[in-house]
Amino acid sequence: MYQKNSENGFTLVELLIVVAIIGILAAIAVPQLSSYRQKVYNAAAQSDLKNVRVTLESYFADNISYPY
Repeated sequence: MYQKNSENGFTLVELLIVVAIIGILAAIAVPQLSSYRQKVYNAAAQSDLKNVRVTLESYFADNISYPY
């Protein structure tokens, strides 16, 4: 019925090792994340500019002039 305490759970050393590994992985991932964020921002800006161009060309096709 009773289990020994040494068989139950994790030791402090095991938990510290896991925390250290997670910290190392986070230190590697954070700079990559900011790089990807900048790429996504640039792609969204380019997409918005293409949408503006298409809208202006559509307006020109309908009105034979560009809006002021």
